Amino acid sequence: METESEPYVRLATLRQLHRVVAELNTARSLADTLQTVVDGIVVGLGYELACVNLVRPDGDLVVAAFAGDPAAEALITGRVGSRASWERRLTMGENWDGLRFIPHTEGWVLMEDDVPQWHTEGPEPRFEDEWHPEDRLYAPMYASGGELLGVISVDRPRNGRRPGAWGREALQMYAFQAAIAISNARLRANMQRALVRLEREQQALRASEESFRQAFEYAPSGMAIAEMGGDQHGRLLRTNDALCRLLGRPASVLRRYSFSDLVHPEDIGTLLRTSAEGGRAELRLGRRDGTYVWVSLRNSVVADAADGPRFLLTHVEDIEERKRHELQLAHRASHDSLTGLPNSAELRSRLGARLCRRPQSVRATAVEALDAAYEGREVRTGYEVHGEAGGAGEHGFQPDFQPVGPDRFGGADPFEFPGAVAGPSDGPYDHHVHTVAPATDVDDGTKGLAVLFCDLDGFKSINDRFGHHTGDAVLIEVARRLTTGVRDGDTVARLGGDEFVVLADGLGAADAADLAVRLRNAIIPPIRVDGRAVRVGASFGIGWASCGMSADEVLRSADQRMYIEKRSRSKSHRRAG
Repeated sequence: METESEPYVRLATLRQLHRVVAELNTARSLADTLQTVVDGIVVGLGYELACVNLVRPDGDLVVAAFAGDPAAEALITGRVGSRASWERRLTMGENWDGLRFIPHTEGWVLMEDDVPQWHTEGPEPRFEDEWHPEDRLYAPMYASGGELLGVISVDRPRNGRRPGAWGREALQMYAFQAAIAISNARLRANMQRALVRLEREQQALRASEESFRQAFEYAPSGMAIAEMGGDQHGRLLRTNDALCRLLGRPASVLRRYSFSDLVHPEDIGTLLRTSAEGGRAELRLGRRDGTYVWVSLRNSVVADAADGPRFLLTHVEDIEERKRHELQLAHRASHDSLTGLPNSAELRSRLGARLCRRPQSVRATAVEALDAAYEGREVRTGYEVHGEAGGAGEHGFQPDFQPVGPDRFGGADPFEFPGAVAGPSDGPYDHHVHTVAPATDVDDGTKGLAVLFCDLDGFKSINDRFGHHTGDAVLIEVARRLTTGVRDGDTVARLGGDEFVVLADGLGAADAADLAVRLRNAIIPPIRVDGRAVRVGASFGIGWASCGMSADEVLRSADQRMYIEKRSRSKSHRRAG
């Protein structure tokens, strides 16, 4: 039964609550608001100690404000408790209509967790509702969206007793108002930071515009501003002195042009893609004297938030010297330094470009395969057809096609598809022309890519007798004679040492044999070095490139045939060719 004094106690508490809540809205900063929250609990709600544990961006809670004991404040303010430990606490003990009370009989298990704690000594309770020094009372604060903002923790009620229904309701109401005040303080802080940032950005923009003007005008490399959109798209609006000097044209003349008027015809596609995407490209621009200069073009689309793209800012860098060096380096990397011929890596690259993994035995076209299926006959395509035509469907197809023999690469060939002769990436409509080897026993008119492996005979003795200078001169002359003896478009490469390889496309078996004889005869005549005549012979092995082989397999095949040919002749005949 309610005592006669309780209404007056409630009224006094309500007045105190109203006053401290009013104080919450007077704080200017987030830190002031947090301190006002804990001060209001100590002054207006009748607790000796109070602190606010605020949720950080990483989810953990930090002691952000403390009131009631300077020693405790200095000890635990700024310390952090993990989110997991706090969630454990907020699910323990007794639920007091949104508050969480953990009596000392249960709270002993929390003594070792990482939540910052402060306990005072005191006597054991004498009454059932008397406050124990290790009792804990928490008031969670939630934002309007339901997420946890923080937790208010209180200790040591001044009357020494656990709060009754009215005291709990007052603390709960205060926590609700404190959550609103903290959210508002954060909003004000964010707005203030945004205003400060905006002012700084405006100042920086003014400084940037001036810096841009000076950087544009006095940049050591070319700069241009071009129009975007409309009938005048791409027209140069402004150019700096460096670009004028690079192209040999005054600014007044350049304003009549766009980059598409100045670019090399072969680079117009690259320019159009670059202009549309706002990227970068390397291309050639025309000078006033009719020559072209290699430049690196970098575009930035300068846009207006309201009107969309306005113009292109283009940086033009002279890369003529770098392009020259790149070509030289690329040539050195792919060519032999002594003879100037393509080296081993370049040879394998050119040979590999003509080969694919499809075996040469797969020759039937898609049309031939369909005709054979409808006519009920078998097509020899490198696959075995199991069963008779007409045993699989109404049109007589039998889809159970299997490759003849195991895949020579140790697994399923990505170019082979069950039930089809040619796949979508390796069929009669593929851009790749499959390389096949002509028959070596009879000339059936098939033309292929001949690989002639040449090994010099007697070269080692020249090196031993006359030195490497003479040997190098012999290699240079042999390279010249081989190059002279082949057609334009054929490849003569040096593998290393005294080994050379010739790639000649479109030859039959007899043609390749004739070419080997001609090249051997071209090598045999004496070579004069420092007034001395020396002679070398040559042994040739002829291999054939074929899809389904690797470049190394093709070269190995030609190398083996060269050694067979070398051993078939006596030593004296080898020297004489």
